[in-house]
Amino acid sequence: MTTASDTAGILIVDDMEENLVALEAVLGSLSRRVVRARSGEEALKAMLREEFAVVLIDVLMPGMNGFETAANIKGLDQTKDVPIILLTGASVDPNYAYRGYTVGAADFLIKPFDPWLLRTKVNVFLELHRKNQQLAAQAEQLKRLLTADNRPGGEAGPAAGQEPAEDREAGSPGRPTSHGDDQPSHDRPSHDQPSHDRPPPFPEPPEASRLADIAGQLAELELLLRDAKGTDHTNLADRIAELERCVGRLLTSREA
Repeated sequence: MTTASDTAGILIVDDMEENLVALEAVLGSLSRRVVRARSGEEALKAMLREEFAVVLIDVLMPGMNGFETAANIKGLDQTKDVPIILLTGASVDPNYAYRGYTVGAADFLIKPFDPWLLRTKVNVFLELHRKNQQLAAQAEQLKRLLTADNRPGGEAGPAAGQEPAEDREAGSPGRPTSHGDDQPSHDRPSHDQPSHDRPPPFPEPPEASRLADIAGQLAELELLLRDAKGTDHTNLADRIAELERCVGRLLTSREA
């Protein structure tokens, strides 16, 4: 089932038509949109227009080569976190892999590559992107939950221009009530008795259960990141571990 986090596509960058066709054939089974770019300049324009989960770039291209394209992608705030896989031919300089990792590439493959291996590597980054989107949504949900908990009584106050329910039923001080002052006291609604006109209070959300679920999701994502290679993944895993500890402390304080 496709969700909002599954809409990011795959960008393939190569100046040779036959290479683009081959990559599309290999990646077609991943059920993701595959976008072509025939140069580094075209790739940068595409990445500024839409979101991609991973980019595959051929190293040997005229004009802006693969290393320069990767460096430019990593230099833009909007695209710096997109993982890059560099592709090159068999007769390559031994230093190419080092140069690729230096400019921020996440992986380096030599042609001809195993189609299964390429699909597997790309699928790892697709899954990582989905997990990152899921984590961002959970962090936003946690933020809303904590904001609601900081309000008095854990509930939002009355909307602007509305009176509290007690004032609407009993009347504000100095304002005549709808029942009149001469109405017998036994006919007036009492705040100590349940009123059929008053809506039942909303049940409090299971905060502890939500926090425990979020902590579990964070732990799962941390393990996935630590299994992936690269300094960026390790740094992100450390940040997620710290967030996981914060959620754990919050959960402990709620149970105390």
